[in-house]
Amino acid sequence: MQMSTAHFRIAAISCVLFPFLLPASASADVVGPFKDDLFSAQTVLESRDGGDFTVVDYDEMRDINGRDSIPERRVKDRYVSLKVRRVQENQTLPLPTGPLEVGRVGQDQGQAFTVIFIHGRGGDRRLGLNDISFGGNFNRLKNLVAESGGTYYAPSVRSFDEKGVADIAALIAHASAQSGDRPVVLACASMGSFICSGISRDAEAVSKLAGMAILGGAPDPALPKSAAAKARLPIWFTHGSRDSVYAAEDQIAIYGKLRNAGQPVRFTLFETGSHGTPVRMTDWRSVLNWLIR
Repeated sequence: MQMSTAHFRIAAISCVLFPFLLPASASADVVGPFKDDLFSAQTVLESRDGGDFTVVDYDEMRDINGRDSIPERRVKDRYVSLKVRRVQENQTLPLPTGPLEVGRVGQDQGQAFTVIFIHGRGGDRRLGLNDISFGGNFNRLKNLVAESGGTYYAPSVRSFDEKGVADIAALIAHASAQSGDRPVVLACASMGSFICSGISRDAEAVSKLAGMAILGGAPDPALPKSAAAKARLPIWFTHGSRDSVYAAEDQIAIYGKLRNAGQPVRFTLFETGSHGTPVRMTDWRSVLNWLIR
């Protein structure tokens, strides 16, 4: 069959335009894959709110005993890559609020994006740099960030009050300046969520953030009226359904208020998960790619 001139022109134009008409592919993500088959293949038991709220299957025998060579102490080797330690170092940053001890993974400046992880009570920067515990999830986070041209900071938070919030606000400003105002994500776990709550009230710090992730955090009733809420800052919560420290239902209620107000927000609930489950099970690649948009 012969093709007319008109049909040829249409075909030629389609060949040029077609790639741009396709949905964004995984290759367009800011954060590329790293061991996705081991960390991202999670079973969704329930989904609602257009996919913003999901209940994910969690099984202790599979996700701890089957994943660790020494349960809760050492993950199996195939879950980690220690090459990332080549771009890791400890620093003491001379911030306006005073010296702050951090672990840094990735380049010191010009990074494509920054992730800052805040530990909970009793922790320090070593927790967020731990390669072999927590099912290797911090090792994955470090590799995801470094391989995608980003920088990861794990600071030692000196207190979870106004002074601690001021320290992290200064670190956010430092990371933003070092990167040339590129995206900064703040992730807070457990009691570290007090820092995320404090930052949410700081309009200047919020203006430098691309989003927040709150893992097993304390519900903050003031969050829906915060500067972060007014700025429509994206927030992703992850929580265990059997969290005995901070009840999942209370955090879900905060999510609902934010969502009803039109804020971009997501929630992952790990069915039967405990307080520590989000640190082990949060799919960092999905979270970061949604927050850095």
